[in-house]
Amino acid sequence: MTPRRTVLKSATALVALSMFSPTLALADNPTPVVATFSVLGDMVERIGGDHVDVTTLVGSDGDAHVYQPTPKDAGAVKNAKVLIVNGLEFEGWLDRLSEASGFDGTLVVATKGVDAIPFGEHDEHDDHDEHGHGDEKHADHDDHDHEKHADHDDHDHEKHADHDDHDHEKHADHDDHDHEKHADHDDHDHEKHADHDDHDHEKHADHDDHDKHDDHEEHAGHDHHGHDHGAFDPHAWQSLDNAVIYVNNITAALSEADPAHAGIFQKNRDAYVAEIEALEVEIDALMKALPEDRRTVVTSHDAFGYFAKHYGLTFEAPQGLSTESEASAADVAKLIT
Repeated sequence: MTPRRTVLKSATALVALSMFSPTLALADNPTPVVATFSVLGDMVERIGGDHVDVTTLVGSDGDAHVYQPTPKDAGAVKNAKVLIVNGLEFEGWLDRLSEASGFDGTLVVATKGVDAIPFGEHDEHDDHDEHGHGDEKHADHDDHDHEKHADHDDHDHEKHADHDDHDHEKHADHDDHDHEKHADHDDHDHEKHADHDDHDHEKHADHDDHDKHDDHEEHAGHDHHGHDHGAFDPHAWQSLDNAVIYVNNITAALSEADPAHAGIFQKNRDAYVAEIEALEVEIDALMKALPEDRRTVVTSHDAFGYFAKHYGLTFEAPQGLSTESEASAADVAKLIT
């Protein structure tokens, strides 16, 4: 048989096989997966291998804090079977993107099961301390979030009650001494109230334009206090123990989306976790060798709370939690002195 006839015969056999076994022809199509940022994208690729087609929205050279979704990103999310996110309000733009894209696949929160650190737990300069309630509220938050909420409510009610008592006394005194002045005061209050209403409407309009650059800058000014992220530090992957939780959640999601390759995903997961555990041993040995007076690290971005807690380090980040904020002169001075 000539080589030409052999090739033709083989090609005919392959075509016939694909016609009578369409599932075989499609079996190796990779599962489309979108990961919100590079750490998650790397994990998906390590676990899924050739059986996933990964799109990473925020690359290793990007910044998830200032990321703005594009129409191309919305298209990728729409076509994804699995969308893997960090959670803990790390992706403040996620809801808008998901809604705009019409995503109807499986949403996977990688931080599910993580022991999240409340903001301020790893920061000796807790922002609540500025108001004189930091230590008490910090302890309440560590023990129980609901207790902190209750304490906050009690504080608000007490403050409100004091304010009411002061207002009533002032009002009574005002009535006894000067009815005409009271009338003038009422007029002033009405004018002030009207001005306040106008201000609220303007502020509300600004809030409606939240996506505009100017309003975004206004919100960025609060990043140091964690308002943009929520109640917890979202950078949980900085702890290798948490990284294993991420890997387990991703493995489970891929196995559910593509049961035919679940065994491969599990095998890849086991090899990946073995590498993480070996790295943990290496880092632990290095950290234990550090003297107690050499355990403070200065960094621009306060993203290492989990790493610091795990290894007994202190990270000083005058810029705070957001890469959009700027370090104050006072914060920088504290580091110098």
